[in-house]
Amino acid sequence: MTSIVAFVPDLMDRSKVAAAAEGRVHFVASPVELVVAAADADLVVVDLGRPAVVDVLAAVVATGSRVVAFGSHVDRDTLAAAREAGCHEVLARSAFFSDLTTMLA
Repeated sequence: MTSIVAFVPDLMDRSKVAAAAEGRVHFVASPVELVVAAADADLVVVDLGRPAVVDVLAAVVATGSRVVAFGSHVDRDTLAAAREAGCHEVLARSAFFSDLTTMLA
C-alpha cells in the first residue's frame, strides 16, 4: 500500500484527494511539516497555491519520495520553480484533478 503525504490546504481540494486516496493519505498543515513527513512517504502531493511551499520543494524532493505538485495554470513562474526543484510531476490544477484516482493509485 502506498503511503501518501499531502499539503493541500484548500478544504474542497483536500476532500477530493482524501476520497481518491481511499484513506491512505496523511495531510500536513504546513510546508515545514511536509518536509518532515515526506521522509516516510512513497508519494507526496503538494498544492503550489501557498507561497512558502516552493521554498521547501527541494528538501521534499531530496527525501526520495515521488513528488507531484499542482497549481494554477496561469502561475507559470511557480510551476517552473516546482520543475526546477525536481518535482517528478508538475501539473495544472485541472489536469491533476482530472486524473486524480489514477495518480494516487
